[in-house]
Amino acid sequence: MGHPFPIREIARQAGLSEATVDRVLNGRGGVRENTAQEVHRAIADLDRQRTQVRLVGRTFMVDIVMQAPERFTTAVRAALEAELPGLHPAVLRSRFHFRETGPAAEQVRTLDRIARRGSQGVILKAPDVPEVTAAVGRLTAAGVPVVTLVTDLPASGRLAYVGIDNRAAGATAAYLTGQWLGDRPGNVLTSLSSGFFRNEEEREMGFRSAMRALHPERALVEIAGGQGLDATQYDLVRAALERDPEIRAVYSIGGGNIATLRAFADLRRECAVFVAHDLDHDNTRLLRGHRLSAVLHHDLRHDLREACHLVMRAHGALPPAGPALPSAIQVVTPYNMPTTPAG
Repeated sequence: MGHPFPIREIARQAGLSEATVDRVLNGRGGVRENTAQEVHRAIADLDRQRTQVRLVGRTFMVDIVMQAPERFTTAVRAALEAELPGLHPAVLRSRFHFRETGPAAEQVRTLDRIARRGSQGVILKAPDVPEVTAAVGRLTAAGVPVVTLVTDLPASGRLAYVGIDNRAAGATAAYLTGQWLGDRPGNVLTSLSSGFFRNEEEREMGFRSAMRALHPERALVEIAGGQGLDATQYDLVRAALERDPEIRAVYSIGGGNIATLRAFADLRRECAVFVAHDLDHDNTRLLRGHRLSAVLHHDLRHDLREACHLVMRAHGALPPAGPALPSAIQVVTPYNMPTTPAG
């Protein structure tokens, strides 16, 4: 395949040896298929980041490690790559390690591999479990600063957390849901992707606390385990609706919103209020079609710019600054949607 990049650059982007990259590019065999795919992904990443590659300056390689649905990781990739050309005075390059689901051990292996081969920083979205916390500790001990994004790992020794105040977001969702339901009866379905992401747990606690204070008469029905994926979310929502005929509203903490709405439609049930998170491509379409009431959004480009600045400060490339403040919580409705793609 034609490309303008030297083997050394491709090898660095892929985290592989130059010999391995050479074998893949010249079709010499003896390389596993997934390794060959890593080489081709590295070339694609370099092509998107070619503006940065041509710049002159101190170069930082940053690894983005995330467990999240594809719709969210796509938004993160686009937001980061839009920010890269403006991240002066250093030149930042990025490698992506995305997975939708799977055991924590897979993410631990990725983090340990990064610790062995080296990196100038890791931006991480991961479940808050002991094995991941320990892997972050090993990265920190190896001199690799770790910034958590969207969801925190406060006991891990990470450098900083970048994202919204998730308790405040949950309380905001409760306020909106209560205002829009008004005097109409009905219970509220809260949907988490899993029980291991701290941001979802904090959003649920904020929502539950505010609903208890503002609308103690409404029952909250919780489901979890759909991983934010439509394929697994539908059955969970449908079962909850069949068990409780009084559910009239949804606070979607973990995603899978297309499947949630399909379950309501298939049972001919009304969803009077639906509050979700993140203006990804699915939620953008649903909000534009008035199928969501509101999306609680935060500026991913701002968050990723702040995360990269934190990495640069850790290496002395920027002067010190105060602690990162929580990102602004944006309440987006069908009537104030951004005119540019979310990011």
